[in-house]
Amino acid sequence: MNYARPINACLPKLSAYSTEMGQNERLFNAYQIIAKSDEFTTLDIAQKKIIHNALRDFKLSGVIWIARKKQRYKEISQELSRLASNYEENLLDATNAWSKLIRDEQDLAGLPDSAMAGAKQTAESRNEEGWIITLQFPSYLAVMTYADDRELRREHYEAFSTRASDQGPQAGHWDNSLIMEQILALRHEKAQLLGFNNYAELSLATKMAKKPDDVMHFLEDLADRTWRQARKDLWELREFAEQQYGIKDLQSWDLGYYSEKMRQHFYQLSQEEVKAYFPITRVLPGLFDVVEKLYGLQISELTGFDSWHPDVRFFEIHDKHGQLRGQFYTDLYARPKNVAAPGWMIA
Repeated sequence: MNYARPINACLPKLSAYSTEMGQNERLFNAYQIIAKSDEFTTLDIAQKKIIHNALRDFKLSGVIWIARKKQRYKEISQELSRLASNYEENLLDATNAWSKLIRDEQDLAGLPDSAMAGAKQTAESRNEEGWIITLQFPSYLAVMTYADDRELRREHYEAFSTRASDQGPQAGHWDNSLIMEQILALRHEKAQLLGFNNYAELSLATKMAKKPDDVMHFLEDLADRTWRQARKDLWELREFAEQQYGIKDLQSWDLGYYSEKMRQHFYQLSQEEVKAYFPITRVLPGLFDVVEKLYGLQISELTGFDSWHPDVRFFEIHDKHGQLRGQFYTDLYARPKNVAAPGWMIA
């Protein structure tokens, strides 16, 4: 399957356009003139940051190189775009390819009504009798959190965690192993072409951390501060599972299930019950209210636009003066065997 062929047809052109813009010497020189001008000192912090970031990005695109290096940079960028797209397609195909038809309702004991209804709807859409669970995240999360059948959880976990790899029930199908190796090799070459020792240094050129050692120190410090509590939490969960359910060998596919059981046992709190208080009709307006309070931006919904699915919604962003600042789509629901756009898409 290849759901994204129209996108793939555009990728080389988009990549070429981005590279040519980044290597446009006339545009680069124009930014340099602004940065060196007397007027630059009159700009506010945000405006100066925009200019500095633009100059940085020009340099990271190889604007000052000779033609031979520029051409190789362009080739690498286009190949990385293609590989990234292939990686996502393989993951999507592997996710959509696996499903399990359940004939006996008891095999799904423990699942809440909303998850059962979703599984039933999926089965009906495929002209099947019963319930179908998939690797779409709403279905996967429900099984891992609520399904009483431990073997079903194990099977579902293995299928989900080995998607697009050389392991699991779909081993070798849509395998991304070679693609990952190619991406790593090209990223390393790109970094060295730009004068960095490795891709980690290149990645940090646009981030707050200055060098890879800073990132490693942060992660090691974070691990040192949290591992004791994490180990305590895991010990408590193991003790609970053994005492309450006789499970002595807690596995990865058991963690979500018994965490939910322990939450209900000690706190009488269920994630399914909490969800009822956060419908999208309240969450989205609440989110927009926060954005307005923090940034003075007003978000309003538009109708009558071209859409790839009825669930898609379209919004405009205006500043406090009523000036249009942006537009975006929301596509918030998983749909099997479809290429869903990301949850937020800037128009």
